[in-house]
Amino acid sequence: MRRERGITLIGWLVLLTPFAVCLYAGMRLAPVYLNYMKVSHTLDEVQRQFRGGGASVFNIQTAISRHFEIDSVNYPSVQDVIIRRTGTGWKVQAAYYDYAPLFGDITLRVAFDKTVSVSGSG
Repeated sequence: MRRERGITLIGWLVLLTPFAVCLYAGMRLAPVYLNYMKVSHTLDEVQRQFRGGGASVFNIQTAISRHFEIDSVNYPSVQDVIIRRTGTGWKVQAAYYDYAPLFGDITLRVAFDKTVSVSGSG
């Protein structure tokens, strides 16, 4: 009598299905994280731009708007970025949720929060 060894096709399907789902989710999330990297880079650039001071709400919004336009960031918008006065400077915060559709009615929700301090007056 011959003894079979190894894994069957159904066994491979059961084994590889979770990996395929994770890979697919990663592909769906990649654009969301790339967009966040652009937003994060924009806030870092604004912080560098106003390192010497002279920042105001209008100047910060204008700088963010320019960077968003160059990097093709549609979400979040400049109005979604919160600018608060703190002592002698400003706190610039981009806190938002982004969504990536997965299967049918299943959507992945990702929370992002990036805050930088900008020195300035006015």
